[in-house]
Parts: sequence; structure tokens; C-alpha cells
Amino acid sequence: MVSASEVRVGMIIKREGKLYKVIESETKARTAQFSSYTHLKLQDIKSGHVYDLRVSPEEKIEDVEVEEVEMEYSYTDGENFYFIHPDTFEIIEIPSHAIGEFKKFMKEGVKLKIQIYEGNPISVAIPEYVELKVITTGEGVKGGTDSTWKNAILENNMEILVPQFIKEGDIIRVSTKTGEYLERVHK
Repeated sequence: MVSASEVRVGMIIKREGKLYKVIESETKARTAQFSSYTHLKLQDIKSGHVYDLRVSPEEKIEDVEVEEVEMEYSYTDGENFYFIHPDTFEIIEIPSHAIGEFKKFMKEGVKLKIQIYEGNPISVAIPEYVELKVITTGEGVKGGTDSTWKNAILENNMEILVPQFIKEGDIIRVSTKTGEYLERVHK
């Protein structure tokens, strides 16, 4: 058990017999006139529905210990994503809602940490960034500042703006939150 103010994004909690993944967590301190509260945005592990919860920062929340196993993405059938366990070569099925917006970054062979609770896969730990190869780049586009950006198509068919010095074949880091270029990877 942890207090609500200690709950962090990515944690798995149990409430009223259901498992939830914490998507957002924010504690607001108030004046003497108004009490403090913790706002949690939770995603139901089974259904994928998102709920808002507002509780006292001192309220006890049941946190769940999960095992994280790095598995390799194999394929999708549109509704589910399938991963291969590195030791047993067992195929693990993860519902699409557990991947969320990260699905646009998926490519065959990518390794993700699958969260397992009581022997069952329940969620995916989404990384802050991914490394993708630039397939094609376009002409420069003059931005609102002095820097020049150009379009690039990445190996997952995603199109983003990159700095002028990026060329075909470069590996770049892309933010999974914003979908924007972060930096070139030197390998």
C-alpha cells in the first residue's frame, strides 16, 4: 500500500478488485481554506477505459508488484499485438488498447517490457523515446526561427520534421509522447 501522493505514472494499482494502469498522477496542495487532493487518471487493464479519480493525498492505494519481461514484437492482427518471450519462445498476446498511441511506433523486432501479474501479461511499459531509421528526406522547410527543418519518412512510415543535417540512413530518436525529433543517434 502506498499513499495516493506516492502513486507514479506507469504504476499498476488495484482498486475495488480491478487492475488499473496509472496514466497521470498529480497532487495539488491547497490553502487552509481548501484541502489538498491527488488527481489520478487510470486505465482499466481489461477494458481499456480511462477513469479520473480524485482522492486525498493520504488515502492508501494498493499498488501491485508486476514482473517485467523484455519481449520482441512479432506482428498484429489489428485487435491484438503479439510478442515472443525470449526464453520460452511462447507467443504473448497484448490487446491493442494496452499499446495505445504507441502503436504508430511499432515495427517488427522492437523489444518492449511486458508487465506480467500472476502469470498473465497485463500491460506494456512504453519507453520515452524510440530509435528509428530515416528512409527518405525531403527539401528544407523554413520555420519561424533561424533553424531549417525538412520532412523525413521513417522506417515505420511515420513522417516527421528533422534538422537539415539529417540524411537517409541516419538513426534518430523520436519522442513517444510528442512524435517529434529528439536527436541523431551516433552508432
